[in-house]
Amino acid sequence: MVLSKVIKEHIIRNGENKIYTVSDFADLNNDMLVTRVLSRLKEEQFLIRLSQGIYLYPSRNRFGICKPSIDQIANAIAEKDHARIIPSGLSALNELGLSTQVPMNAVYITNGTPRTIKLGNRSITFKKGTPRYFAYQSRVFTMVVTALKQIGDDKVSDEVLLKIKSILDTEEKEKVNHDYRIAPQWIRKKLKTVLYGNN
Repeated sequence: MVLSKVIKEHIIRNGENKIYTVSDFADLNNDMLVTRVLSRLKEEQFLIRLSQGIYLYPSRNRFGICKPSIDQIANAIAEKDHARIIPSGLSALNELGLSTQVPMNAVYITNGTPRTIKLGNRSITFKKGTPRYFAYQSRVFTMVVTALKQIGDDKVSDEVLLKIKSILDTEEKEKVNHDYRIAPQWIRKKLKTVLYGNN
């Protein structure tokens, strides 16, 4: 089928780990046929169906399909939406190495459309973030803020603060200084000694 070939070639040309929905092929003016083609490409294991109407063209190696992580899927969706995302809560703690717990349901702050996408028995939730989250210059510092909020003011241990210091020590100093200045007051208070000593 000509349309099937056109769609497949378009997907291959775009490269691996890209997300697709029927709307990506609106220029073909045949949503019903595109739906059938995407479903058939999933049956052929050319695509992975992530959720109803959402497909991924995965990367592959000599062993077969490389199943993407939740974070890879979230980033692919954000790229498709032209949105920025920041891991929040348990997702941030895990990515920063402050927790070994891998959350079943990942939460991200976004400047795009808020929504929840079901992935079998797991889910990805995109929550609308305030502009302040996207004013930080370091993505890592932003994750530190969301991680500390998850832990809570009265539960942040010295051990966690020392780990955060070692993480932020690898970031550009100017960015950390900028982000520190716009962080919530209680977070500045927590980070002041580990980042700047008692000055």
